[in-house]
Amino acid sequence: EAIIAPSFVEEAFELLTSVPKWHRNVRLLICEGWGTGDVGPWDYRRVTGGILVQGRDVAIEPPAAWECVTERRPSEAEIAGLDFAWRACKHVKSNAIVIAAQNALVGVGAGQMSRLDAAFIAVHKAGQRARGAVAASDAFFPFRDGVDLLADAGVTAIVQPGGSRNDAQVIDACNERGIAMVFTGHRHFRH
Repeated sequence: EAIIAPSFVEEAFELLTSVPKWHRNVRLLICEGWGTGDVGPWDYRRVTGGILVQGRDVAIEPPAAWECVTERRPSEAEIAGLDFAWRACKHVKSNAIVIAAQNALVGVGAGQMSRLDAAFIAVHKAGQRARGAVAASDAFFPFRDGVDLLADAGVTAIVQPGGSRNDAQVIDACNERGIAMVFTGHRHFRH
């Protein structure tokens, strides 16, 4: 077991190193400067034969900047849920779809090769809790099938970046199913 923190107060250090269940297996690592908020502008990933350097995804678009693209606008409660889902989805490995209800994630489809598979997993994990919930997708829906799957599960509103060649078909699917959809204009693709 490892616990990483900027520092440990004496009481915490004593507790973590003296409890019989933990003391033999716990490693306490001090990472000074951690939590300062300054993580720098770059994200580094090791790849075979080198390093991938890309801009760090630090943006989060507030709901006021979103564009409603469907006939039905999201309610205030749905907007609050979409904001939570969008912020959570940003931190899930792509391709990612999350389903949220009452500021809790109830279904997460992460790290899939297709957005439809991510939606399927999120719906499966959410089960009945998807009814009346909202969903977020870290990148655009390339086809309407993901939206149809979410609609069949009972999702009422979706936030996504937009930008697909098939946006019109995806929007039509939402309009046919009475789902509100907003575009953020920014994707949160995480690998």
